[in-house]
Amino acid sequence: MDHRQKLLGYYNYTVILTYTGMLTGFIGIVYAFEGNPFKAVICLMLAGFCDMFDGALASTRVRTQQEKCFGIQIDSFSDLVCFGVLPAMIVYSQNRGRTIVLASCALYLLCALIRLAYFNVDEQERQQSSDVSREIYFGLPVTMSALFLPAVHGAVCLFSRNPTVVPTAALLMMAILFLLPFPLRKPKLIGKLCVILCGIMEVAFVLFACDGV
Repeated sequence: MDHRQKLLGYYNYTVILTYTGMLTGFIGIVYAFEGNPFKAVICLMLAGFCDMFDGALASTRVRTQQEKCFGIQIDSFSDLVCFGVLPAMIVYSQNRGRTIVLASCALYLLCALIRLAYFNVDEQERQQSSDVSREIYFGLPVTMSALFLPAVHGAVCLFSRNPTVVPTAALLMMAILFLLPFPLRKPKLIGKLCVILCGIMEVAFVLFACDGV
């Protein structure tokens, strides 16, 4: 590793979406802290969009082994902010002071951390023995919170003004699924287009259901 470079890290175009997603997640955390879950949920979905294409963008450039390892690390660190801390903050911000909600959010974040750390180890070992892109994930990717939680938030806005039971149960369910080693095929282009379509529909649903609240 070259320590003579002007700044530590890598700053080519392959990391733009990862950095953008992390900053979007941080802005979402600030919105949640300020008591604006609607804007926080929008940031969560935008971070999910960035994460969906950061790997594809990185694959367009021939990278050194150090750059690949750096990409694995920053992607998981960004995911922890966007899909670990942010969802937990969204749910807790609507239920401040409730011990059961705090404990559930903490457990969710812990499970997200464990999954991401395990994935880093597994992915580095896989890349040492294969140059083929990953086809199968094990367990629910933490990025699925960007699809799941906004739908839950919209449903709560539309059908109930008590944002405690359903969002907390959703976090606990996702936390369990993060660590269960069931196989899940990585989406190809058509799958990603379907996810984007679902995301657009969710944005419209959240806008309609929550009306900026």
